[in-house]
Amino acid sequence: MIKKHLSICCLLLLSVSVFAQNGTAGKYFEISKNLEIFANAYREINHGYVDELDPGKLMRSGLDAMLEGLDPYTNYISETDIEGYRIQTDGKYNGLGASGKRMGDWVVITEILEHSPAQKAGLKVGDAIVSIQGQSAQGKTDAQVLEFLRGFPGTSADIVVRRPGENKEMKIKLMREEVEVPNVPHSGIVADGIGYINLTTFTQDAGEHVARGLEGLKAKNPNLKGVILDLRDNGGGLLNEAVNVVNVFVPTGEMIVSTKGKVPEWDRTFRTTGASVDQNIRVVVLIDKKSASASEIVSGALQDLDRAVLMGQRSFGKGLVQNTKDLGYNAKVKLTTAKYYIPSGRCIQAVRYKNGQPVDIPDSERARFKTRNGRPVLDGGGVTPDVLLPVDTATGIVKALLDQNVIFDYVTQWSAKHTTIDSIEVFSFNDWDEFTRFVQNRNFSYETETERKLKELQAAAEKENLSVSTDVQAIDNKVKTAKKDELNRNKARIVREIEQEIVGRYYFQRGKVRKSLKNDPEVEEAVKLLNDAARYDKILSGR
Repeated sequence: MIKKHLSICCLLLLSVSVFAQNGTAGKYFEISKNLEIFANAYREINHGYVDELDPGKLMRSGLDAMLEGLDPYTNYISETDIEGYRIQTDGKYNGLGASGKRMGDWVVITEILEHSPAQKAGLKVGDAIVSIQGQSAQGKTDAQVLEFLRGFPGTSADIVVRRPGENKEMKIKLMREEVEVPNVPHSGIVADGIGYINLTTFTQDAGEHVARGLEGLKAKNPNLKGVILDLRDNGGGLLNEAVNVVNVFVPTGEMIVSTKGKVPEWDRTFRTTGASVDQNIRVVVLIDKKSASASEIVSGALQDLDRAVLMGQRSFGKGLVQNTKDLGYNAKVKLTTAKYYIPSGRCIQAVRYKNGQPVDIPDSERARFKTRNGRPVLDGGGVTPDVLLPVDTATGIVKALLDQNVIFDYVTQWSAKHTTIDSIEVFSFNDWDEFTRFVQNRNFSYETETERKLKELQAAAEKENLSVSTDVQAIDNKVKTAKKDELNRNKARIVREIEQEIVGRYYFQRGKVRKSLKNDPEVEEAVKLLNDAARYDKILSGR
């Protein structure tokens, strides 16, 4: 059967080359020739290789290798990947509304969506999944376990979980539903007269949800003078929703983005089509290195139109447009078809990659454009904020506590002993001594960057027969002495992480977002700017 289908495919492709016009005949011949070679190789490998092969996996490997030579965003979406694709575009999927992470031999539930089937069935964050439908989950990856749990709405899944603090395993019956992932988990007031809207992804109706958020803030606060639009960690999504989000702040008819590619007939220009919610309110947009694609259209367009001040760090740098093409059998290829250009005419696409990630491009190598008010802006390599802020990321011991799941495991233990907590804004964590004992009992250890460099230095010295052991050991001893009190020196940041994790157990994603705003240095800087009208206007005027 495989032989027959491949032969037909090859004959059809060869016929294309026969009837092609002279100007493109050579190109079509090369395409059909190489497809025939690929088909023959695929057939022979499946037929004659010494071990049994999975044809689907073999084809997947071939397609992935072929697309790897292009940009990082062109990829193959198999039938088993379709649910993940739906989450990215629709913000919906069929399943349980829970996510997990492999910890040791088991996949442990790390997040549950509010009102989801997982919550309704009594599943809790920290539960280790022991079996699904009678099959052991030991040693499975998180992707494998979550794939088993997904399915059609109305179907059920019987799972067994091991809950920390319980003496026996628990049987849970989960009823699958269509789960919707909220794209605006929180909007509210963060300071007197200052609103905040958190947009996590550009799935369907993102623009409408941002508009509702702003309308709600204005209704409850008639004297609202400014709003923060938080696009940090937002990897993008639907292009039309990016236009709709910009439309919340700008009038009808504004050109927001245009796309240009190889096929001129596919080029498009996107303009705002609806009425804005507010064209005058002061706006600060927060971005970081994980703000990509649609996030960069919104932030870049608002910057080009001098409609908002951008704060944070330079964005990711994804200025490419992808479309999906059906390949049959419920599989698709996501294909880069164009680059997008924002109002100033610039494209923010990074042009260099290393291991699938954009490489920082010096400003001296980026072309200059101008905003509506004449402010200089640069293309390539992402959107640069008007106000650059230092990166607030977990490092050192804080990162190690997060990466090794120490904070997660402690909060699981803590939550088992506390059935309720105070409201999100009121709650504070006061069990520091208990946490430090927990860390000590875990025999927690980690290696600093300095310790790693010292090992590299020692190894290099030994290769070159240099005697530096005494000097290296002396420095290493100083580092170890400094590490002893590092837990207490980072107490404030660690407590923030613990509080956010605890609140998430009781108030879900919206609780995590609201709690994260407490002592958020970037939000504090945005509030200061929105309260300083003269400075805000000066930035946008370019004076």
